[in-house]
Amino acid sequence: MTDRPVLYLVVCAAPPALEIGELIELLMENGWAVWVIATPTAASWISREALGQQTGNPVRSERRKPGEPDLLPKADAVLVAPATFNTINKWALGINDTLALGILNEVLGLGLPILVTPYAKNVLTSHPAYESHVQILKDSGVEFTRTEALRPAAPEDRLQWLRLADEVSELRYRSTT
Repeated sequence: MTDRPVLYLVVCAAPPALEIGELIELLMENGWAVWVIATPTAASWISREALGQQTGNPVRSERRKPGEPDLLPKADAVLVAPATFNTINKWALGINDTLALGILNEVLGLGLPILVTPYAKNVLTSHPAYESHVQILKDSGVEFTRTEALRPAAPEDRLQWLRLADEVSELRYRSTT
């Protein structure tokens, strides 16, 4: 265990997931103990072994079997990045069909600081259900970055991980007050 605050990093299957190690490095430099929880598709995209070595914690994507110990420590804050259209909509509806959604549904009622950074096409975010689902989550205390928050300023630029890590640092102070 660690004396650092625990951050659950829920990773969904969107292109930034392929570079999530860069965000993890920044989060750890900012003092977080990072526990990665990946959606099933994201788990097939990322190197679970490499991220486990980087964080010192196993990457979770499957539910544990009955009788198996729960290795996840209590979280101090939660970050969902990148958050897909699918995950946001299912979460707002209380759908619990993956480990990631199950954890998100549970932490929603705990009053933990939760930050979501959506990564979805404009054509999807203009779907009539999307904005109402985002509002449901906001009304439950979830904070959202802009949908474009991770997108590079120019095609040749890198993802905006530093900006996101700074926003998560603000969560740290709210989680200890």
